[in-house]
Amino acid sequence: MFVELYLPGPAATEALGARLAQHLETGDKIALTGSLGAGKTSLARGLIRALLPAVSDVPSPTFTLLQTYETQLGLIWHFDLYRLTSPADLIELGWREADDGISLIEWPDRAGRFMPRDRLDVTLLHDAEGRRARLEAHGERWQERLHDF
Repeated sequence: MFVELYLPGPAATEALGARLAQHLETGDKIALTGSLGAGKTSLARGLIRALLPAVSDVPSPTFTLLQTYETQLGLIWHFDLYRLTSPADLIELGWREADDGISLIEWPDRAGRFMPRDRLDVTLLHDAEGRRARLEAHGERWQERLHDF
């Protein structure tokens, strides 16, 4: 099942992240795909700020590969795998421990066999038709919740 949404600008991308935050459950995995500059980190920022309004700085984990945030739902693990050398390096980053929290995964294709099957894929598109987001549920965790979008 999937839903496609029009995003009139960058603020709408952050707002989508905040909307996703309202539907999160511990153990959720959200895979964020799109070209460089499509808004993956903006969406993650909106989600994290919705859960932690006192947090003003939500940096991109491009160089650290991982940022974590303590929330009432447990840890949010914000992975940016763009610079990942090998999928096996995910173990050292704490990939398995992230199962007890919520994972936001930018560049999920680099996770290879480690990418969970039960997840929400959010594909951000920015082309001649404008900005859009395609939300696609894989597995059962997001099937019902996706109806709210």
